[in-house]
Amino acid sequence: MAKVVKKKKPTGYFKYIKWFWILFVSGILLVALIFLSASWGLLGDMPEYEHLENPQTNLATEIISSDGKTLGKFYLDDNRTPVPYDSLPQNLVDALVATEDARFFDHSGIDARGTLRAFVYLGKKGGASTITQQLARQLFVGVRSKNKFETIKQKVMEWVLATRLERQYTKQEIIAMYLNQYDFLNNADGIRSAAKIYFGKEPQELKVEESAVLVGMLKNSSYFNPIRREELVANRRNTVLGQMAKYGYITEKEKDSLQALKMDINFNPESHKEGLATYFRMYLQRFMNDWISKNPKPAMEGGRDKWNLFLDGLKIYTTIDSRMQANAEDAVRKHMANLQNEFFRQNTPDKNPTAPFLDLDKSQVNRILERAMKNSSRWRKMKDEGKSEEVIRASFTKKTEMTVFDWNSDGRERDTIMTPLDSIRYYKTFLRAGMISMEPQTGHVKAWVGGVDYRHFQYDNVIQGSRQAGSTFKPFVYAAAIDQLRLSPCETLPDTQYCIEAGKHGNVEPWCPDNSDGKFSGKDMTLKFALANSVNSVTAQLIDRVGPRSVVSIIKNLGLKGDILEVPSIALGTPESNVYEMVGAYGAFANQGVYVKPVMVTRIEDKNGTVLYEYVPETKDVLSKDVAYAMVNLMEGVTQGGSGTRLRHTGAKNSTVYKKVITGYPYGFTNPIAGKTGTTQNQSDGWFMGMVPNLVTGVWVGGEERSIHFKSIAYGQGASMALPIWGLYMKKNYENKDLGISDGAFEKPKNLSIKVDCSKVSDDNQQDLDLEDDLDDLDF
Repeated sequence: MAKVVKKKKPTGYFKYIKWFWILFVSGILLVALIFLSASWGLLGDMPEYEHLENPQTNLATEIISSDGKTLGKFYLDDNRTPVPYDSLPQNLVDALVATEDARFFDHSGIDARGTLRAFVYLGKKGGASTITQQLARQLFVGVRSKNKFETIKQKVMEWVLATRLERQYTKQEIIAMYLNQYDFLNNADGIRSAAKIYFGKEPQELKVEESAVLVGMLKNSSYFNPIRREELVANRRNTVLGQMAKYGYITEKEKDSLQALKMDINFNPESHKEGLATYFRMYLQRFMNDWISKNPKPAMEGGRDKWNLFLDGLKIYTTIDSRMQANAEDAVRKHMANLQNEFFRQNTPDKNPTAPFLDLDKSQVNRILERAMKNSSRWRKMKDEGKSEEVIRASFTKKTEMTVFDWNSDGRERDTIMTPLDSIRYYKTFLRAGMISMEPQTGHVKAWVGGVDYRHFQYDNVIQGSRQAGSTFKPFVYAAAIDQLRLSPCETLPDTQYCIEAGKHGNVEPWCPDNSDGKFSGKDMTLKFALANSVNSVTAQLIDRVGPRSVVSIIKNLGLKGDILEVPSIALGTPESNVYEMVGAYGAFANQGVYVKPVMVTRIEDKNGTVLYEYVPETKDVLSKDVAYAMVNLMEGVTQGGSGTRLRHTGAKNSTVYKKVITGYPYGFTNPIAGKTGTTQNQSDGWFMGMVPNLVTGVWVGGEERSIHFKSIAYGQGASMALPIWGLYMKKNYENKDLGISDGAFEKPKNLSIKVDCSKVSDDNQQDLDLEDDLDDLDF
């Protein structure tokens, strides 16, 4: 009988092995299921393939100068301008990889060794997030949740997205995306903004120690803030340098020397009210809003049906030259600070009880302040909140803490306590300025300064509003006379009282203008001498001969847009214009009679470099070459022996006016310069228009109100208020030979038909006379 062999029951050892494999396989399947669930979107919305291919990030619009510099940006929350990988310095890439992900070039989005280490040591020896995972979190996952379950879910989504990103992009593209995406704080979104804001550089210019600072901030930019925690950030920088040495990117000797360096932060905050060309940038915003309203976004771009200036990463290529812009702003700042000191000196309460207003009684001053109060943002805001007029008025007389403009303070600001009504009067004491510089042959605007400080004076005196042109209008009268009557700069007319009777040229009553000094020599003088010294009697004779209508016709063709009455008095500059229009008009004289409309934007591109707009020059033949050259010759007389002579001579440097307000004198120019000063009634406006063959520049200086002005013409004339800005600006331009500013003669037409050489003309009044310089010794 055979024995029945009983099967042995598994020992406890084999039972554990069995359960190990069951649990192991189940764990694998569970992990796979979790990852599949994340991939299918069951753990939360995952980005579509197209979104992975083109991640949607808010990009700042960049304003680019003609010399390739960034003038500023338009952005809301994200001041981000991406740069490609090849624009990143190798030391930055090395610092990033050494510190954040040493095996970055070896893994496929997830670092298995790092993950295992983090799991075993519970994160005590470093985390496991790769650069790719961190990018996935920034682009698609968001801020880490404090809920543990949500954190795990987010981590899984990061892993899935990281592997997808690795399949979609190269390692270099991932590094560039990561650095372009990161928020470095203080409006420094992305590596380019960070390099500019913290070091004043483009990324490729960063030194090793500077790159180490920015990489160190990647751990937590809010905590490692170089503006608020300098010592902490310096220590973090040294840690990054240590990692670079550990992985062989720098030597130990280099590490030690770099760690010993003081951290040198060059903080350059970027905001809409800071930086270069602030007034121009605000003009540009209006230009772009108009362009966007007329140019819908192509359907292929997706998303919004209109371009968004603050989010779509446009590139605006402008004509502004950053070097010339800096020179212009420096010239305005230096002269206006100097001029303002003298204005304050002359308007102390004991010298002028109604300061800063002149020739007004108390009721007139109160009306000005009342109007300003009702136009203020405080009034509008409180009105919108439903506050009564009584409550609003009371708020204007209540003292409050505020920061106000002050030329003499660091940063041109100081903290003080005053009532809002007092602050209105305080701000009206400051003189304003506007300046624009243009290449006449192309119309390219090279510099634009709309005021003394955009943070506190946001009215743009280049293009907003208009002021009386004064004697800068006279060249248009002379141009009409030379064009229609074929007169020569050498033609002579008598300096005698001249009247245009009532009923002629639209006159209601006789018009008999005086000269600025109230005197008439009774002698003949050339047109060149008369314009150089702004002799009104000669200008009156010219407009009588050609008629106001002819003058208005010319100035309309030269781009002046205001309503101008066709009456004789316009000859002395009663029409109002702005600096922008005046520079465009004078440009035709330097450009052989061809008016070229001023241009500020040459091209607009989208974030991918697709051209959306290119400008087309707008030109018009207004004057013949001969007439234009004759006008240039006339205006050269202004700087050779007239009101602009102080650009050349040094004879009056001991004058009180020169010592107090003629900033930068002597200028010492010897090259051909054509120009014209202008001063309006009561010295309310001071102008200077200056030209060399390839640059026309206009400057206006005055008070916000016409009643805010110097008492004497010695200080209030255009040659004292505006001309020094031109002189300072051009001196700086000529110091930089790379700018190519001409110091040669204006081009003379072949076979010139108009006589311009007046050396053989007898001029009874041609003496070494400078009308305005004769007034320099007058003191307030």
